[in-house]
Amino acid sequence: MSGPSIIRVTIPPIDEDARDKARSRQDRLTKPAGSLGRLEQVSIDLAGMTGHMDPPLKDRVVFTLAADHGVATEGVSAYPKEVTPQMVLNFLNGGAAINVLARLANVRVVVADLGVDFDFPGHPALRARKVRRGTASITQGPAMSVEEAHQAIEHGRELVREEIEKGLDIALTGDMGIGNTTSSAALICALTGLDPLVVVGRGTGVDDVGLERKREAVRKALEVNGELIAKGPLDALAAVGGFEIAGLVGVIIEAASHRRPVVIDGFISGAAALAAARIAPGALGYMIASHRSHELGHRAALHELGLKPLLDLDLRLGEGTGAVLALPLLDSAVRILNDMATFDEAGVSEAG
Repeated sequence: MSGPSIIRVTIPPIDEDARDKARSRQDRLTKPAGSLGRLEQVSIDLAGMTGHMDPPLKDRVVFTLAADHGVATEGVSAYPKEVTPQMVLNFLNGGAAINVLARLANVRVVVADLGVDFDFPGHPALRARKVRRGTASITQGPAMSVEEAHQAIEHGRELVREEIEKGLDIALTGDMGIGNTTSSAALICALTGLDPLVVVGRGTGVDDVGLERKREAVRKALEVNGELIAKGPLDALAAVGGFEIAGLVGVIIEAASHRRPVVIDGFISGAAALAAARIAPGALGYMIASHRSHELGHRAALHELGLKPLLDLDLRLGEGTGAVLALPLLDSAVRILNDMATFDEAGVSEAG
């Protein structure tokens, strides 16, 4: 088959030899086996992803992709859609939460416009990758065409390739888009068959009336786009997703194709990760779940992916904030594996 319904990408298998070596060293370190819990598994997973027991994690990039959603006009968000371009400008000026946390963690922030309903003035730090000025409302039909979904995915892949040329070691996902929790909930429901009651949450903080509006919007979107959703994951993404969500799919699969770990942020990133895993199953082996969002459906997405989050801080901001916050744990996992002495090296007696 050929055409926009197929994403052509080759994702290398996880390096099982490197995983085995990392596991073997973990078992010989001067501690009771398993006593460092998830840190041990993270070090093993990173070795398998990169093929190295001491993988470089110095060049870190969070891809904060932005787009608008037609469904935002239907009262599903506590904020007006004008906030999307305003926040993009805030990112570019270094004033958002992701900028603060990225500076602390030595992370570069790549801000890209995948489909904001606004014409930005020229800015050297803005990656202009606009597919269209926002999606159509998912309650009336597909958010975008399959060709547009494919285009947004390719833009995400291009962004990763550009950063790999600069030395990218690890990719982090982030997002901005008023209305995107509604689209993400619809996408998770479309890909899993789950009921909106267990996926749709309050997003930016809608009240009970707003929450029911969101649930109804998702129900209607699943109904009117049912035939397209049934065709496959790329078609489902086109039916109910968003341009920034599709762009993140591209970020994830391209990073995985280059053996780069991908730290997944919250709910929107979780929806993108689920779509990426369905479109290119090999990408799943390169994903690390940074945290469990306060947003209702994030737990469902993580469960479907089989990923255990490293943090649970009741975050629901997006932008890539949770992904950046998890980086010190990854650094710690790698350093423990490589710098801690084994029983033999330290001359310490092992358990009898």
